Amino acid sequence: MQLIKNATKQKLRGGFYSPKTISDFILRWAFNGNKHCDILEPSAGDGVFIESLVDGKYEYNSVTAIEIETEEANKIKKIPAKNLNVFEQDFHKYCNNTKDAYDIIVGNPPYIRYQYFDKDQQKEAGKIFDKNKIKYSKLMNSWCAFVVGCTNLLKENGKLGFVLPAELLQVSHAKLIREFLIKNYEKISIVSFKKLVFDTIQQDVVLLLCQKGSGIPHIEYIETEDDKTLQDLDLYKLKNPIKNIHNSSKWTNYFLDQKELDFLEEVKNRKDLYRVKDLADVEVGITTGANDFFTVNKSIIDEYNLSKYSYPLIGRSVLVSGITFNTKKAKQNIDNNAKANILIFPKLQELKKNKSAMKYIEYGIQEGFADGYKCRIRDEWQIIPSISLSNAFFSRRNNKYARMILNEANAYTTDTMHRVHIKDGINRKAFVASYYNSLSFCFVELEGRSFGGGALELMPSEVSNIIIPYVESAEDLFNEIESVFSKKKDVNKLLDYTNKILLKDELGFDIKDIELFVSVHNKLLEKRLRRKMN
Repeated sequence: MQLIKNATKQKLRGGFYSPKTISDFILRWAFNGNKHCDILEPSAGDGVFIESLVDGKYEYNSVTAIEIETEEANKIKKIPAKNLNVFEQDFHKYCNNTKDAYDIIVGNPPYIRYQYFDKDQQKEAGKIFDKNKIKYSKLMNSWCAFVVGCTNLLKENGKLGFVLPAELLQVSHAKLIREFLIKNYEKISIVSFKKLVFDTIQQDVVLLLCQKGSGIPHIEYIETEDDKTLQDLDLYKLKNPIKNIHNSSKWTNYFLDQKELDFLEEVKNRKDLYRVKDLADVEVGITTGANDFFTVNKSIIDEYNLSKYSYPLIGRSVLVSGITFNTKKAKQNIDNNAKANILIFPKLQELKKNKSAMKYIEYGIQEGFADGYKCRIRDEWQIIPSISLSNAFFSRRNNKYARMILNEANAYTTDTMHRVHIKDGINRKAFVASYYNSLSFCFVELEGRSFGGGALELMPSEVSNIIIPYVESAEDLFNEIESVFSKKKDVNKLLDYTNKILLKDELGFDIKDIELFVSVHNKLLEKRLRRKMN
């Protein structure tokens, strides 16, 4: 975690300014022929939205700009916008005290993490959340309070247009905000970009375009190349979203069309399908607090005579081919001098009997490993808590395919992978094999969180929600799946085969259903991987 004293001024205030192409587009959507509007820019920054207002020659009543930085506020005052009011203060305080209401609220709220808030901001943000009965989480970013507070300041049928981090669509701590938006807006549109639109940061952003109303909420999701192609978007689609909002779990799903969304919703309700959590318990891998110290290769074990405390480890999914990790593969990693062992130490009193092991402990202290946060809060820094074996693993961060791996080597794993504890009475090989099909792969993409580089990350709760067509006969597919992944054969051909056995023959899905699973999975996968290529 970056310390406040090491953070840049720009980072501390969350100020990353929008390209004018974006502010031009949001105002074009917001006005759309409307006149006599009162406008608010709650985090005016360098004034780009005010400049777009002037350049667009819009007719309006008034425009209010809130900006906490004196230097920036003075710049905004020089923009020749009619009826411009500039308030040099914190938005949260303004929001909690103003009696004014607005027809249009636009802007790019700051993206500030909780530890960068000062006490007054935390207090004022807390008031905004309390007023709206939203539980305030330390994981929340400052933009969350802006979305909620500005919604309160909108008039009936008012419009909100914000530039926000893409985490709005998918992270769990933003779920409360998604639920809030569904309750407060009739029309919600999302615009995402294939390419990064900020020059200085690796931050995926989306445009959130919302309008209040009394009808049933609908949503639209549109992807465009970059900010320069915004001018080509069909405003009619953004003004009239048509997709039903099934739930607030992940809004990335609405990239799909209505037929696909409805079909997946039906699948979720089938009684002959399981979620992973019905068959297994998933938890994060072992948090050592210092992987560089506790995960070691054979050379370190030999040098310090640590074999008594050394146990097999699968530290990263690249160290295992296929879908099973056995003693043969574990030995190969050890022979290749990979970090294929984890050190599990006893209490210091017992450890002192082993002089060579104590030399390694002293090395850890000298190198500062004992001072790391996770280590120093322990009663004895060298004792790792929550040590447990699992009978399977699930890859945490993934490229093309997330893997479920059977643990036949009694190996441990760090938090680079998740521990999967398959429940008693469940056929382990059948459970793992049942995961490898297009239906489950669809839900991997739907449940996981995509990063700017195209990687897909799933946390234990998200793995637990993956739908799996578990049948005991799937054990017969295990060796074929193992061969395909270990020998890097064509995975798509494998899925054609497992889809026929698991989905068609065992569960009665027809060919068109299976084709839809394949299509949806490919669509989501290709969308995610495009970010890697750009």
